[in-house]
Amino acid sequence: MHIMEGFLPVTHAIGWSVASLPFLVFGTHRLSQKMAREPQARLFLGASGGFAFVLSALKLPSVTGSCSHPTGIGLGTILFGPSIMCVLGCVVLVFQALFLAHGGLTTLGANTFSMAIVGSFTAWFSFRAARSLRVPFNGCVFLAAACSDLCTYLTTALQLALAFPDPASGLAGASAKFLGVFAFTQVPLAITEGLLTVLVMNLLRNHATDSIRTLLPAFSQHRK
Repeated sequence: MHIMEGFLPVTHAIGWSVASLPFLVFGTHRLSQKMAREPQARLFLGASGGFAFVLSALKLPSVTGSCSHPTGIGLGTILFGPSIMCVLGCVVLVFQALFLAHGGLTTLGANTFSMAIVGSFTAWFSFRAARSLRVPFNGCVFLAAACSDLCTYLTTALQLALAFPDPASGLAGASAKFLGVFAFTQVPLAITEGLLTVLVMNLLRNHATDSIRTLLPAFSQHRK
C-alpha cells in the first residue's frame, strides 16, 4: 500500500502533501489538548501508534507481484478519534520511511492521506454508524478496522490511477488495474485485521477497564 520513494510525479507528491496538511495541523492541536487534559492517555497513545507501526510494516506478497499489509489504524481511531490518529499515522509512516525503507519521504503526503487520514475517518464513521444501528461492541470494532483497511487501499489505487492513467481507458481503466493488484490479498487481510483489532480491544477492556472508560466514554454502553 505504501507508495515507494520517488514513485509519484512531483506535482502529485506536493498536492497530496498540501491536502494532508490541514488534517495534521488540526490533529496536532487536538493531540496536545488530549495530553494536557489526560496525561494518563500517553500509554494508550504509544500503544496505538505501536500497533499501527507493527501491522502496517508487515508486508505480505501478493499474487500479482505487489504486496499488501494491514494498517492498524482502527484501534487508535476508536480510542482517540480520527484527528489524533491522523497524526499518529503520519508519525508511523515517517519512521517506516526512515528506518524500514517502507514508503518514502517524497510520497509521505500521499501515504498519509490514504492510510492516516482516509483510514482514520473511515474507521470512525464506520464505528459510529455501527453504534447507531446498535451493533454489538465487537462488531463495531471489527467493521471499523476492516473498512479502514479497505478504504485505505481504494484511496491508494485512486492515487496511482490519477498519477498513471491508462493510455487507452484513462482513469477508470487504471483504477481497475491498480485495484486488481491488491484485491486477492487485501480482502482477507481486512477481515484478519478486523478480528485482530477486536482481540486487542477486548484485552484492553478486560485488563484496563477504568483507563479505557476515560478514553472511550461510550465504552460502558457496550458490554456485549
